[in-house]
Amino acid sequence: MASIRKRYFGPNKENEAWLCDYRDQHGKRHVKTFATKKDAERWRVSALHEISQGTHTAASVSKTVEEAWRLWLAECEANGLEFSTVRQRRIHLKHHVAPFIGRLRLSSLTTPLVYEFDSKLRDAGRSIAMRRKVLTNLKTTLSFAQGRGLVAQNVALGVRIKVDAREAATGPLRAGVDFPTIAELNALIEKSAGRWRPFIITAIFTGMRLSELRGLSWADVDLEKGMIHVRQRADAWGKLGPTKTKAGKRDIPLAPLVTNTLKQWRLACPKGEHDLVFPNTLGNIETMANIHVRVWTPLQKKCGLVTDAGKARYGFHMLRHAAASLFIKYLGWSPKRLQGVMGHASITMTFDRYGHLFEDVTADRENMAKIEVAVRSA
Repeated sequence: MASIRKRYFGPNKENEAWLCDYRDQHGKRHVKTFATKKDAERWRVSALHEISQGTHTAASVSKTVEEAWRLWLAECEANGLEFSTVRQRRIHLKHHVAPFIGRLRLSSLTTPLVYEFDSKLRDAGRSIAMRRKVLTNLKTTLSFAQGRGLVAQNVALGVRIKVDAREAATGPLRAGVDFPTIAELNALIEKSAGRWRPFIITAIFTGMRLSELRGLSWADVDLEKGMIHVRQRADAWGKLGPTKTKAGKRDIPLAPLVTNTLKQWRLACPKGEHDLVFPNTLGNIETMANIHVRVWTPLQKKCGLVTDAGKARYGFHMLRHAAASLFIKYLGWSPKRLQGVMGHASITMTFDRYGHLFEDVTADRENMAKIEVAVRSA
């Protein structure tokens, strides 16, 4: 049971508060203070339900968000999660979570507070992509804490971050602005040479991530069937491992140019322990820095793909967007097919990035004409 009573405090007992006196599921007594009787009564109903379910955690013994996050990180490391993933989550805690809600106790965290946390991140200049990543990790932290009896419910589970007017101003991805045009892709192919030509060609026609290209082995390339089986990746520290998500494991059909180029390249490819398709000259995993500094940036400058300041116009990841646009425009792939080949974890991600490319203005116009004929002939 739980009782509510008024308490006076202050030098002359001029202030009042409301106390909820109760015992948890273990029989231990606790007292929680509220500003109004209504707040106390509302909280008592919730607390009694949690106690009946055996999930209640008193505020006095509840862990903070930062403490729960660190326990989750320890669990991630114990389960052998990829170093870069653990490192990213640790950075999120240090720079985005701890400064805003790190000291807040799990028992005090509410859905409105999670939305307020997101607003603070936005006002502090965090991008929507970063905020969504932080929110995803917060949800996972709370699920971890809930499974271990540290909190009764995951109050962040139903929180969704919408793009506001400021963030939506960038608009959809555009060829020649956000990723190379067909003419620019041709220039990149023509200007690439030596061992980097098959690398660039494969990137353009498969849409593979840089980590996947660096970790690709010949065992996963079927030149007879014209197929690449993405099964592993090389992280930023040169360590081979499985794809980051289940969706990352996929099969990608090859254009004839890719197949023929790789057949020729295989004869000259440096041999190494991992039998990589695109290794360094010693047969080992190529570094990301070497690709960006010695290959990708100079190649763009050679093709004239530079900004007014003389810097390379596109990031390497933009070749992935270019490939997706080709798959949609010239192969007519459905969103589901594109999701599978690109390795997106959800169809939502596919629509968020490339939804506008699926729009067919001509087909819409023809279909509207059919509606007009049907109505007018009735």
